[in-house]
Amino acid sequence: MKISTMLDYSGGFKRSAQNVVELEKAGLDLVWVAEAYGFDGPSLMGYLAALTENVEIGSAILTIYTRTPTLMAMTGAGLDALSDGRFHLGLGASGPQVIEGFHGVPYDAPLGRTREIAAICRQVWKREGPVEFDGKYYQLPLPAGKGTGLGKALKIITHPVRPTIPIWLAALGEKNVEMTAEIADGWIPHLFIPEKAHKVWGASLAAGTAKRDASLAPLMLTAGGMLAIGEGDDVIALREKVRPMVALYVGGMGAKGKNFYNDVAVRYGYEKEAEVIQDLYLSGKKAEAEAAVPDEFLELTTLCGPEAYVADRIAAYKEAGVTHLQVAPVPTAGQRPADLIETVKRLAG
Repeated sequence: MKISTMLDYSGGFKRSAQNVVELEKAGLDLVWVAEAYGFDGPSLMGYLAALTENVEIGSAILTIYTRTPTLMAMTGAGLDALSDGRFHLGLGASGPQVIEGFHGVPYDAPLGRTREIAAICRQVWKREGPVEFDGKYYQLPLPAGKGTGLGKALKIITHPVRPTIPIWLAALGEKNVEMTAEIADGWIPHLFIPEKAHKVWGASLAAGTAKRDASLAPLMLTAGGMLAIGEGDDVIALREKVRPMVALYVGGMGAKGKNFYNDVAVRYGYEKEAEVIQDLYLSGKKAEAEAAVPDEFLELTTLCGPEAYVADRIAAYKEAGVTHLQVAPVPTAGQRPADLIETVKRLAG
C-alpha cells in the first residue's frame, strides 16, 4: 500500500510545497493537487515537480469541461516530462454549480465526455499518428459543417516521456464508478467508508471490471482521511475538525436532489441524517448541520487514535481494495507531519 496526501494550501502554496519536500523524505509516495475554482492546478504541479525528485504528483482533479481533450493530454504530457514520469492525471466532472456558475459551460453528458477524453488522451500520448477521433461529443478534426472545414489531423509535436500516463477518475455514482472500473487506471472516491464500500459500489465495480481491457493493470484506489496518532481522548477529538467538511459536502455541495455526496451518505445508510444535514445547511444553519453529522461517520472516515487503532483502520482500507492510503497528517505535541508519514508508512507495510 502506497501513501498519498492532498496538498495543504494553508500557509500559502510555496510553504505547502516545501512541506511536500519534507514529506517526500519521510516516504510519501504521491501528492494530489486540487484545482477547484482556485489557482490552476498545472502551474502548481509544475512548481512541485521542480522541487521534488521522487514523489509522484497527481491532479485531483482537473475538470473535464475546462479544457479540450487534446489540451488535457498536452498538459498531462508536459507535467509528466517536467517530473520525469511522475505524473498522474486525475479527472472529474465537478458539479453544475461550479461548471455552469464559474466557467459558464453547460454541465452535460459527464460520463460520455469523460470516456471520450480518456480515449483521446491515450491516443495523443502514444503518438502513433495524427489524432483522429469520431465520438459523440468530440470530433477531431472538426468535420465540415461544424467549422470552417479546414481542420487538419495533427499529432503532438513533442515526444511524451511515457506513451501512457495513469488516468484516475473521481467518481461516486453507480454508472460513473462502473465506467471507472472499465476504463481508468485509478479511482478517486470521496467520503469513503471501507466497511460500507462494497455494499455501495461492489456491483458497479464488478460490472466495470468485467468489461475492462486486459491490457490495463488492476484498478488503483486512493482513499483515507485525517491521520492523528497518539493516546488520549484529545487525539480522538481531532475527528471534530472534519465535521464542517462533511456537512459542507453532504449538505451544501449541490442542490436539493442534485448532490452526489448526499446520495452517497444515503447509500451508506444515513438517509435520515443526510436529509437533516442538507435541509439545515441549505437554510443557512451551518452549525446545526455540522452538529447533525453522525459521530460514527466521522470515525469511519478518519484515522485518529492510538497506533494499534490506526493499524486496524489501515487494515480495513486494505481489505476494501485501497492501493494508495490517502492521509491528511495532523501532528500532536512533539510530532511533525513527516513523523506521521513515517509511522503510517511502516504500519501500511
